[in-house]
Amino acid sequence: MFEQIKHNMETISGIEIYPIISLLIFFLFFVGLGFWVFSYKKDKIREMSEIPLDEGLSLTSKDL
Repeated sequence: MFEQIKHNMETISGIEIYPIISLLIFFLFFVGLGFWVFSYKKDKIREMSEIPLDEGLSLTSKDL
């Protein structure tokens, strides 16, 4: 089965660009994600981490 796929891929002209493009998209996504994570404001991260512990915002069964 792999032989058939390999043969079909070899006969398509210009197909060698697709693995390069997919690797580039993968790499740019994770670089962008890393940049976003490290540039996020520490105060906002601390605020979001305390949301589950904040008793003023907790829901009870009667609120639902």
